[in-house]
Amino acid sequence: MALSIENPKPEAEAGLNDLVALVADGMARVNTTILSRTGSDVAMIPEVANHLIASGGKRLRPILTLACAKLCGYAGEGDVKLAASVEFMHTATLLHDDVVDESDMRRGRVAARIKWGNEASVLVGDFLLGQAFRMMVEVGSLRALDILSAAATVIAEGEVMQLTNAKNLETDEAAYLAVIRGKTAELFAAACEVGPVLAGRPEAEHAAARAYGMNLGIAFQLIDDVLDYGGTSAELGKNVGDDFREGKITLPIVLAYRRASEGERGFWRRTLQQGEIGEDDLGTALDLLQRHGALEETVARAHHYGAQARAALDIFPDGPVKTALNGAVDFCVARAR
Repeated sequence: MALSIENPKPEAEAGLNDLVALVADGMARVNTTILSRTGSDVAMIPEVANHLIASGGKRLRPILTLACAKLCGYAGEGDVKLAASVEFMHTATLLHDDVVDESDMRRGRVAARIKWGNEASVLVGDFLLGQAFRMMVEVGSLRALDILSAAATVIAEGEVMQLTNAKNLETDEAAYLAVIRGKTAELFAAACEVGPVLAGRPEAEHAAARAYGMNLGIAFQLIDDVLDYGGTSAELGKNVGDDFREGKITLPIVLAYRRASEGERGFWRRTLQQGEIGEDDLGTALDLLQRHGALEETVARAHHYGAQARAALDIFPDGPVKTALNGAVDFCVARAR
């Protein structure tokens, strides 16, 4: 049976909308903070930063920071600065990634590196990281600073692992999951964990929030991997097929290559390893992925990690925030079904 890749189901969108509504006041303050912290006497810095920051994106990571703080009864202002820090960290990684991947498009717009150059993209990313760490220090929580600074290190390690695995068709599932835990899921995990830390909650709740974010982040990335072979540019924020053209070994490729005939393996070696990609090769790749059930199985893995994320919330009392956090899981995994 072929996988259907379509817009999220209305009930999934509703789940995310509920979460957005619950933290709307906090996100308004986060957005104000973001705008104020991109200011600089160096005119190019706000131009480049705001090109990406103002281009959309659901800002799921800072929303999760506010929601997890709210879930744990936090009533201060530190969550706003930490949420802004999380968004700056994410934006910096996007600026850096587009340089590494030589991407032309980001969030439906021309990538900053195309408009201002690679050097400006890297340096403005560094500026945003610096501002993120300044805000973390201002909050005054050494534990939160430790969590987010450790995440920055792990994210960089994940990106280097991905670079090492690029075009390597012998990459196995465990190695690939290690990459996405680092480059994607770690920031989700840290964004969630700092909420109960600020609220002074027990260690068990720190661990539960972290597990929720980690599993949600893995599910989110797995669905992105699927959408690269049949979603839309609007859903991905980049061109469909970019992973294929860049020779990225994602889970659908790992699964399809493992099950491929020798002739099919020759196709993958020609396109992904040697970079010899013809006009019809993306369509051929999609046919092979569907033939071997690789996309369906990747979606099934995403649902598994989504279930793990929901289970991690069991420690918290029932209420609208917990319900909405579960709704965020529904949103992430329902983007492809």
